Amino acid sequence: MTTAARAAVTDLFRDNPSHTFYYVTLTTPGEAFGPALSAWSHEALAQRTDADEVRYSYADSPFSILGEQHLKPVRDLFATRPEVFDLVDDEADAEFDLRLRAMETALRRLADEGLFGVGEARAGVLILVEVVPDDEENIARARRLNPAGPALEAWLAS
Repeated sequence: MTTAARAAVTDLFRDNPSHTFYYVTLTTPGEAFGPALSAWSHEALAQRTDADEVRYSYADSPFSILGEQHLKPVRDLFATRPEVFDLVDDEADAEFDLRLRAMETALRRLADEGLFGVGEARAGVLILVEVVPDDEENIARARRLNPAGPALEAWLAS
């Protein structure tokens, strides 16, 4: 998961050198299928007349569902596991948590490596693992993945 996410995010940054990214997310639906990468940059958002509505919308971003060649093996691996909704309650919860922890751990490792910047630069990039539509644990994951600062506070206020 970490290798796949690193490659996908590195490609995003390399292929868009004129963009300053403030939002990078791995998303998955409630079934916890393999993740998809989406992001927003300040430059892309400035082109939108509906910026306030789409600022944190993975689906509305021009950088939505990227790095597929890197993330496909992760999705394939997740697909070999039992489907979350086919399991009984405790087993379903454990499988769901395992998948989300894998995604969160991957982004945490990349943040620790400095992929999203260091110091003030890092505080300006919100990284998330989001269950879509909204999941009550998205906020807890965001708090674990991000330093206190303007990026996290703006997202929490939205």
